[in-house]
Amino acid sequence: MVLFSRSFIRKRAVSIAVAVSVAAASLALAHGPTSVHRFHGIVPVQYVVDRNNSVETFQSESQSAMNKMMAGMTVKPIGDVDRDFVAMMIPHHQAAVDMAQAELKYGHNELLRRLAREIVVNQRQEITVMRLAVDDERPVSAASPVQPAPSSNAPPTAPKTTGMSH
Repeated sequence: MVLFSRSFIRKRAVSIAVAVSVAAASLALAHGPTSVHRFHGIVPVQYVVDRNNSVETFQSESQSAMNKMMAGMTVKPIGDVDRDFVAMMIPHHQAAVDMAQAELKYGHNELLRRLAREIVVNQRQEITVMRLAVDDERPVSAASPVQPAPSSNAPPTAPKTTGMSH
């Protein structure tokens, strides 16, 4: 009996590779110099004390987001391409939101913090659009991993993306 198909393993390997790349890039950027370091080497004491704890907490929260994403993306396909796509993409997008929120809590680089705010907004919009798209086709069953978004009278609009939110 084959537990995992080649396609399943390939998809998970690509997901893991992308996630590791994003995490490594985020950590590399997080360890780069901030504007504080440009002022004659003066670093506020509070920043020095909090940096190690912040880095550890950031890494822990990011790893937790990655673990939840990988578990959430491991869904049994139901044979409906659109619903299977949404079932796997929502945990992926939610992980991006969770990691961006960790950057906002612990990061110091204003460019990255602005990008993180955009990621939170864009990914949440895309999650809503995906949920609405599959809700329009048929009701979500209680066993489905996709939960319906709160309904509104306004039709969904295409989210504005920066191209870096995925």
